[in-house]
Amino acid sequence: MPKQDFKLRPLNVDIVLKDKVYDALKTAILAMDIYADEDAPKLDERRLAEDLGVSRTPIREALSRLEQEGLVQNIPRRGAFVVRKTKKEILEMICVWSALEGLAARMATVRASDEELAGLREMFATFKDSEGASAHIDEYSDKNITFHQAIIKLSKCDLLVEIAEGLFIHMRPIRSRTIREGQRLRNSIVDHMHIIEALENRDAELSEKYVREHTNELKEHVNDYVDWLE
Repeated sequence: MPKQDFKLRPLNVDIVLKDKVYDALKTAILAMDIYADEDAPKLDERRLAEDLGVSRTPIREALSRLEQEGLVQNIPRRGAFVVRKTKKEILEMICVWSALEGLAARMATVRASDEELAGLREMFATFKDSEGASAHIDEYSDKNITFHQAIIKLSKCDLLVEIAEGLFIHMRPIRSRTIREGQRLRNSIVDHMHIIEALENRDAELSEKYVREHTNELKEHVNDYVDWLE
């Protein structure tokens, strides 16, 4: 299996700030499948500095900041690595995500506009059934991830969005992989339609219920079948 790589572009040195380097590295980490390889992705300071066109000092500062956030681990004499979670930790994170997304769905029934909720339905307009989604599984997987991010954002609660972002680095690869397994794809389509209908009807109780049940299905699948996290 090919090694994961960072998708970075050189930054304009004249306008580089610590926050820009930090944002670039964090965005790259969030875009990775950190569980794709046997080993945790290593973050080489020299390579990162060359890719961004900056000195190693702001790279070290950004890595230190990411370490404080729990996204990076610095191992003496080995270097910095992206943090990966154990199966037990992932299951706990899914439970927390369920609570956050359920709350976000409840809030969205009050705070989201009709146009914003209609946008959720439009995401899956090209996927009429599981056969169509299966034929374009990569596209559907991306839409699936965007859908759950969108529900969080429709809460219009900055703190909720910020907390969820810390989980997303691990939730994204889990959702991306498991959507291809068993009956997850077919169930996903049905679940999404139920969630969207409840949101459009402004039914806070049902919206939260459907979101929690949907995420609980993911938890059960990971618990029973996802052995590569061990």
